[in-house]
Amino acid sequence: MRFLMSKRLSLWCGAAWLAMPLSAVADPGDAAIPPVVSRHQIPLDGKSLAYLAEAGLIPIRDAETAAVQAQMFYTSYRAESAKGPRPVTFLWGGGPGGSSMIMNYTLAGPVLAIGGSPGKTVPNANTLLRDTDLVFVDQVGAGWSRVADRKFSKGFDSTIGDTDSFAEFIRVWRIRHDAVDRPVVVGGVSWGAPRAATVAYALLERGIPVEGVIMASGESSINRDYIDPSLFEAMRVPGMAEIAFRWQKLSPALGEDIAKIKAEATTWAQTVYFPALNRVAELTPAERDEVVAGLSRYVGLSPLFIDRTTLRILPRRYAQDLLRPEGKKLSGADLRVTEIKPSGWQTPALKSVREDLGWKTDLPYIFENEDYAEGFVPFRNYPEAIGDRWDFATSPSDPAQVKTIMEAYRERGGRPPTIGKPLPATEEAVDLNPGIRFLIIIDRFDGESTCESNAVLQRALPEKLKRALDFRCYEAGHTFWRTPGMAAQFRQDVHDMIGGMSLTSPASRP
Repeated sequence: MRFLMSKRLSLWCGAAWLAMPLSAVADPGDAAIPPVVSRHQIPLDGKSLAYLAEAGLIPIRDAETAAVQAQMFYTSYRAESAKGPRPVTFLWGGGPGGSSMIMNYTLAGPVLAIGGSPGKTVPNANTLLRDTDLVFVDQVGAGWSRVADRKFSKGFDSTIGDTDSFAEFIRVWRIRHDAVDRPVVVGGVSWGAPRAATVAYALLERGIPVEGVIMASGESSINRDYIDPSLFEAMRVPGMAEIAFRWQKLSPALGEDIAKIKAEATTWAQTVYFPALNRVAELTPAERDEVVAGLSRYVGLSPLFIDRTTLRILPRRYAQDLLRPEGKKLSGADLRVTEIKPSGWQTPALKSVREDLGWKTDLPYIFENEDYAEGFVPFRNYPEAIGDRWDFATSPSDPAQVKTIMEAYRERGGRPPTIGKPLPATEEAVDLNPGIRFLIIIDRFDGESTCESNAVLQRALPEKLKRALDFRCYEAGHTFWRTPGMAAQFRQDVHDMIGGMSLTSPASRP
């Protein structure tokens, strides 16, 4: 298989560290599109960081027939190291249906895409390439990843198929790049965070070493209840109190000391609200009135917007109702604002991949559950958005029950629904590799607002999980890198996680 290389790269191939293979292994089942490799460098800390960029496709093949069912697009960046083999970190976006471009060009890659007229790219001082090689991969149906035939879509548009396709991508990429002895880190943002946990387990179960997991803005994927779920729900109140305080929705009687207000809200949530949620069906009208009044006091909602039957405040409804009297609603991604304005980073990002990395394609790039109107679709029969057709079931489930769960999920907003027995994830991965390290980022101003909830959960975990899991609460919204200083914090936290990893393969099954 030949490569399309820049002239600069061919002149550079004599460098000793380029002994690492640059090519993928030719295979008769592959699409006839070779990856493209190019040489780049960016300034960092007064020095120059040189790296190889690669853009290409990895086939996902039926293990029995070798037939290609899909191609998964990736961009990778590999840098020189004088300290031996570097970890390889595989990163992806959210969704379901989100591409990896946002992780690549707005947070972790070597360059950042800046919107405006005209858009441009600039070196990323906080790139994770400082500590680890990077591979950004698009899920099937997003970005430039596609199924080979429409009949295969159903197999990928599901939590199970999604996990297995990412695990297969990593298995094949490591073989093709002679990286089977390199420590593996996996990570994602939003929906991509729970995917990281299930993929980590799937890889470890297959004997592939995973030493680190990055779960950003997507909770912890711990399948066991170490605290009462109602307590986890109740402890969202202090976070909502802070949001209400910012929007001047709390009574002046509570004062102006937000730390004191949150402490008072925490005590109320633990001693009044939590017990009430556990016996909500038995509450008298007077008790129900007391809880509604307390919720209104600490979360800033009018009693008219509080469900007197469940006494629970759904994330989607909180964002819609807090400023409803003013005819406004909050952004579910960042409760500090009413809207998040698009930054226009997508255009310079695509230009960079096509021109700087040399991936010459006219196929439409699907950023996140967007339609295909830019390209050709027979009879304009556009496919349903991935997130709308997604199969969340992870074990056989009653269709009527699935419908009920999905309706509740869409009403609630926030984290994905659980349908059936959950896939092995965080705790199960720790069981397979006790030395694995998880970086779990929770955003204070995300629509779920669960920093305090996860703090209570963390204190209740068994020692094996306390050692493996590092919870961090960022003073930011769902896309935390939009908040000044948070990208640098993320880079430092990943640096610390990698520094604390055991860079030897865990024991695995034969």
